[in-house]
This record gives sequence, structure tokens and C-alpha cells, in this order.
Amino acid sequence: MRAALLQMTSSDQPADNLAMVQQMIADAVAGGAGFVLTPEVTNCLSGSRSHQQSVLHHEADDPTLSALRDTAAQHGIWLSLGSLALKTTDADGRFANRQFLIDPKGEIVARYDKIHMFDVDVTPEETYRESDGYRPGHEAMVAETPFAALGMTICYDVRFPYLHRRLAKAGAQVLLAPAAFSHVTGAAHWHALLQARAIETGCYVLAAAQTGTHPAARGPSRRTYGHSLVVSPWGEILADGGTDIGITYIDLDLEKVAQARRQVPSLSHDREFDGP
Repeated sequence: MRAALLQMTSSDQPADNLAMVQQMIADAVAGGAGFVLTPEVTNCLSGSRSHQQSVLHHEADDPTLSALRDTAAQHGIWLSLGSLALKTTDADGRFANRQFLIDPKGEIVARYDKIHMFDVDVTPEETYRESDGYRPGHEAMVAETPFAALGMTICYDVRFPYLHRRLAKAGAQVLLAPAAFSHVTGAAHWHALLQARAIETGCYVLAAAQTGTHPAARGPSRRTYGHSLVVSPWGEILADGGTDIGITYIDLDLEKVAQARRQVPSLSHDREFDGP
């Protein structure tokens, strides 16, 4: 299976982002991809909660989700929407950061809500309180497809090894890690974290990323790191998308998963131990 990772610079205008991703999907299909992956918050990257309230939708009536389901069916591809920002019915009004896996008929076959919220003070000038606007998920997800079992994660989840190990032990062969990674933390940690998750699990890691400075009609603009990454089950960086908008391709070979796990079968070497 040829996979294509889309690297985008999403704005806070969902209609503009939809047009961009539809064109990129068409380009990826022309490049031979049967599995296309988009980054986190494909539909709207915004730091303004009031703006989000005005432009976001619930899943049932979200125009981006509906249109991209049709796009997947039109091209006959598997599509991983890295995540969409969506309204929920929660009393506190928080949104969901939700990943979707869509099959070649346009059907949703799996959903995953980001579990770990990015509540950090990277620098005095760069602070994030994701949990103020988004409610955390609570259920891990492995999605079965004809070409691989996919473990679904989003961005900050990459810092929590136990989630990825659990996904791998549940059968995942490929870990999805769509992101809108901070430019500061990305430069320091992005490559190392993704390589570590691959090495620990013997999985491919596919990380489609947001990149650059994101246009914002309302609220502050944000800068993300880019470098959409493909990491082999042995921990090798097979492809790096750099910082430009574009498409990164990889031909998945699941024998590489089996080989890495034969060489270092750490998933079967757990031991109970005493202490903290």
C-alpha cells in the first residue's frame, strides 16, 4: 500500500482548508496513493474559542467531514483525517479533537478523540491550555484495514509511551501520529519522540504534520514545526517532509514490522516488578 502524508498550513477558515485538502488528495491519488493522511485540526487551526464557536460544527453536520467522505469514495481510497475540531454537546462547551478513518466507500470505520491535552508553558511567550477548549478522549483505538492494523493517536499523545505500547500489543502494525506540533518543541523533540515510539513497538509511524505560520482572521496566529515523518519499525527515518506544504509518500511493507519484532521481541518481554 502506498501512503501519502499531506503537509498543510491550515487557517482558521474551514472552507479554505477543505479546498486545499481536496486538491492535495487528488494530487496524492495521481501519485499512486491508496491511503492518504492529513494532519491534526485539518479543518480549522485557531486559538480563538469564540471564532471556533462561529465556524465549527457537530460531527453529524460538519461540512468538511461530509465532503471528505465523498472525496474518499470518489477516489476509492482509505483516508485518515488526522483530526477535525468539532463541537460537542458537553455542558461546558468544549470541543472534540477527533480523528477519523474513512474507507474507500466513504464510510467512517473508526474514530479516536485525542486523549492527552497539551497544557504546557513552552516559553513565557508560548503557552497552551488545550484542555480549556477541548475535552480529552478516554478510549484507545486500533482500526483494522485490509492493508494494516492502525493505532490511532494525535500529536501530544506521542509523549506517552504506554499508549503506543498498548496499541501495539493490541495488534497495531502502523501508528498514526498526525500533529500540529509547536515549532519550539518540534525542533527539540519531534524526530526523537517518533523514532522512540517506532523502536519500542516495532511499528511504522506515520506523522502527517501542520507547517509554517497559520493565517488567522481572529485571534493570534500560530507557528507549527512541519516535518511530516515516516519512521520504519526499526526506527529509521524513511521520509521527512521538511517545512514546505506538500506530500510525502511511503510504500508500506508489513514484513518490516514482523522482522523488527523478530529481531527485538520486546513486546513479549514484559515482567512484573516491585517498587514505585
